Amino acid sequence: MTINKHYLVAIGLTLVALVFTASTIVPATLQAQSSDKVFELRTYTTAEGKLPNLLARFRDHTMRIFERHNMENVAYWVPKDTPNTLIYIISHASSQAATENWQGFRGDSEWPGVAEASGVGRVQVESVFMDATDFSPMK
Repeated sequence: MTINKHYLVAIGLTLVALVFTASTIVPATLQAQSSDKVFELRTYTTAEGKLPNLLARFRDHTMRIFERHNMENVAYWVPKDTPNTLIYIISHASSQAATENWQGFRGDSEWPGVAEASGVGRVQVESVFMDATDFSPMK
């Protein structure tokens, strides 16, 4: 029995394609399943009339300072039916990283001046840490 050399080349190329596909898909799947990344949902409620100041502070300063301390800005919202409220999600590489990121943020030399200059004053803060589900498009 003779084997056509084109047939062998086709088999070889198919095997190479399968190995390449498996080497790119499997690690991504395993990484998504074993990811330590955590998301943090935060809700800020300001005093009457202070929301524009808070939004300017985040837009002009806070988001940049977050990035400097390894916090990824995911999304920001202002609810239609809750006045003086900002809701946002940031992410951290892990729960431990979240603790370290917030320590770094609070100790940032720029932050106190930014907070004071914004004129926002006292803000009520609620925070919830979340893990992405295995079917979440945002990982």
